[in-house]
This record gives sequence, C-alpha cells and structure tokens, in this order.
Amino acid sequence: LVYLLPPFSVNVEKRVVKTPNLYFVDTGLASYLTRWTDSEVLRSGAMSGAFFETYIVGEVLKSFCNAGIEPPLYFYRDKDKIEIDLIIFLNNTVYPVEIKKTATPKADDAKNFFITGRIKNVEIAPPCIVCNCGKPVSVAKGVMAIPAEYV
Repeated sequence: LVYLLPPFSVNVEKRVVKTPNLYFVDTGLASYLTRWTDSEVLRSGAMSGAFFETYIVGEVLKSFCNAGIEPPLYFYRDKDKIEIDLIIFLNNTVYPVEIKKTATPKADDAKNFFITGRIKNVEIAPPCIVCNCGKPVSVAKGVMAIPAEYV
C-alpha cells in the first residue's frame, strides 16, 4: 500500500537529501484518508498535483513489479531544494523524469535537469516530463514531454 522511494545517491555529492519519499500506491485509498474524495476536487484542488505525481510513480512502480523486475526507482533532492521527481536507474543509465499535472508543459518545467551533470560515472539519458499533454512534444533542448497515458 505504501512505497518508500529512496533518494538517488550513486556517485553524487554529499549534499543529497537522504530521507525517502512516501507514496501511496493506491491513490483511491490516499484520497479517502485525506478526505479528498470528490473527483472534481482531486482534478483541480490544491492537492491535485501531488495526487497526479503519486499516480504516475505508482504506475511506473507497478510496471516494473508486473515485469518481475526490482524497481530501480529513485528521486533526487539536494540541500538547495533542487529536485527531480523520479530517476529510473537501469543498466548504469539515469533516466530523469519530472512529473507535472499541466497539459501545456513549458521549458521552466525542465529547469532542474541541469543537476544531472553532477552525477558521475553513469550514462544520462535524455530527460522527460510526464504530464497531461495530448501527444509527445519537445519542451526544451533535449527534453520531451510525454502524455501520462504512455506510462
């Protein structure tokens, strides 16, 4: 029911936060426990972005588990509060993923991807933003936004 997403700390400086992020894999249970049970409030309320992020992380987690693969999932946050929502670390490659509820992603949504330059001795894949856009779209140089339904 609960998944602790560990921080990414492989070959990164010591400024990285070491506390895991907690996600409810069942967003229905999460909405019940927080008493955000109306679908319209979940769609447009103050917590809608957090619920969307929880949903995406849960779906990625389930995809790995259903394939019989130990989920290679992490997040990045440092002491300066620079954060990347999801890092998939597979075959010595870092896949940075930002999760935004928006249907119109902007270059500013990709601003934290610069931090991957501090990760040493691994390959860095082109970053992406998972959002509510209708089709894949280029957001910034080397950054694609992909629809949540692709996850």
